[in-house]
Amino acid sequence: MSEVHVSRRARLRESCAAEGGRNPADAVLVSLPSNIRYLTGQAAPGAALLLGADGEDTLITARTEDSEPGRPPVDGLRTAVLAASEGDPVLVAAQFAVESGAGSLAVEEHHLTVARHRSLGRTAPGVRLADLGCAVEQQRVVKDDEEISALRVAAEITDQALGELLESILVGRTERHLALELERRLIDHGAEGPAFPTSVATGANAGLATHRPTDRRVEEGDFLSVRLGANYHGYRCQVGRTFVIGTAPDDWQIELYDLVFAAQRAAREALLPGASCREVDGAARRVLGDAGHSAALGPSTGHGVGLEIGEDPRLTPEAMSRLDACVPVTVEPGVHLPGRGGVRIDDTLVVRPQADGGPELLTITTKELLAL
Repeated sequence: MSEVHVSRRARLRESCAAEGGRNPADAVLVSLPSNIRYLTGQAAPGAALLLGADGEDTLITARTEDSEPGRPPVDGLRTAVLAASEGDPVLVAAQFAVESGAGSLAVEEHHLTVARHRSLGRTAPGVRLADLGCAVEQQRVVKDDEEISALRVAAEITDQALGELLESILVGRTERHLALELERRLIDHGAEGPAFPTSVATGANAGLATHRPTDRRVEEGDFLSVRLGANYHGYRCQVGRTFVIGTAPDDWQIELYDLVFAAQRAAREALLPGASCREVDGAARRVLGDAGHSAALGPSTGHGVGLEIGEDPRLTPEAMSRLDACVPVTVEPGVHLPGRGGVRIDDTLVVRPQADGGPELLTITTKELLAL
């Protein structure tokens, strides 16, 4: 357990006390898996983390074949391992909160079901339940050097997997087969797994934002769009590229590709500390709108990445937040022409000031329109 996790939990306590005003919660219960991993460094399915009123932090997990029955506190974190008959870790955490003398308990209401929330009330009837809200997610937005290093490795793995695929024969292979091969290559290069379901889209499917691979085979003249990312030590990146199958692209393919590339470049150049998220979204949206594709972008130009592939901030027209330095985001505009196909270009970048060279590009696979 590293000191960074101790520091993160201390910051959460401080922010909860500041936000609570006259009625701060005595204890905090975290149940969202990505938030628990951020605060403890441990990825235990179904776990609960209690920051107790007595100042002791406890991670409650369900017993597995490899788990130990209990360990003394390490760097301020006590662990409790439950047998299946001992119940829900969230409810056990509430019991611990009562034992620690808590009069109030902040919980992640956005993650708990109604039934689970009611059970908490019954488990700790004398404890006032408060909403923690997205306090941990907000703390996660700005990444430290260790987190950005993990994202760099994830991006390197992703670029490697994609680069190897481009060197293979593609014509005649199905979207599904290519997607499975990409995910295997991610793991071969050191990823825990894919950051999200890999998308390979060909022909009329190319350019669709949420396309699920089918048994359609790659044909000469197709657009081929690929979206993938590696999960490395829990941190997830995203890259999307579009290619043409054959000796040379058609004029309409070049025109469409150049348009999406220009939109992506405009958004990337707007990624500076202090810029509003809506300004970044608008930079891409204006380029597409001027070319008659104002509706093509969809609800957003991109989003934050980290322990989840879709984190804050959101690059949307409605977003009210501004970007900070050391915030990793995707920039992923695309245009799909029904019946013909389309283009998507996705990158993962870290917001940096101009004095440091501007946005740091993590995914470096070429954005040239290659004919494969």
